[in-house]
Amino acid sequence: MTTYTLPELPYDYAALEPVINPQIIELHHDKHHAAYVKGANDTLEQLEEARDKEAWGAINGLQKNLAFHLSGHVLHSIYWHNMTGDGGGEPLAADGVGDLADAITASFGSFTGFKSQLTKAAATTQGSGWGVLAYEPLSGRLVVEQVYDHQGNVGQGSVPILVFDAWEHAFYLQYKNQKVDFIEAMWRVVNWQDVAKRYAAAKARENVLLLAP
Repeated sequence: MTTYTLPELPYDYAALEPVINPQIIELHHDKHHAAYVKGANDTLEQLEEARDKEAWGAINGLQKNLAFHLSGHVLHSIYWHNMTGDGGGEPLAADGVGDLADAITASFGSFTGFKSQLTKAAATTQGSGWGVLAYEPLSGRLVVEQVYDHQGNVGQGSVPILVFDAWEHAFYLQYKNQKVDFIEAMWRVVNWQDVAKRYAAAKARENVLLLAP
């Protein structure tokens, strides 16, 4: 059975300075993300054992743990590639990401409106969570989701294409308790080429949800 593995960073620890310092990147990737990968694999082993023994007393906790760790792994795997030291600004047709730019305008009215909504969604998460731009396949539109922990408040079937990590371990060593300052700074490292690629891939699978035969 395939297990989950920690992906390598697509850049070195210092690549996102001054927005995110190297110490945060190293701890965040090598410790926190690694812990979610291990947690997902450990939970799969525990579920296998439960099946073998027909011992289901802990099923609720195991299913919750699997959702937590697996979602943490998925979101972080997107997060690293969503950022680049050469990023920022807004998606433009001149940069080859016109389809994404048009989709943002169609879904939110303007890039400014979208940016404001995602910023507020990420910065006002209560406790730990994420601000997420996702492709919603039923309507074919983009939506902003406010994700609690790693898996709550998500529309079923929506595909995350841009994620802002609002957990304290993503920023506290540098920004202290000023989460909103971190979220505002994040816009300077958004990799729109990566986001556009994820949007195109999600859109190509828009009929994946079969709600009727």
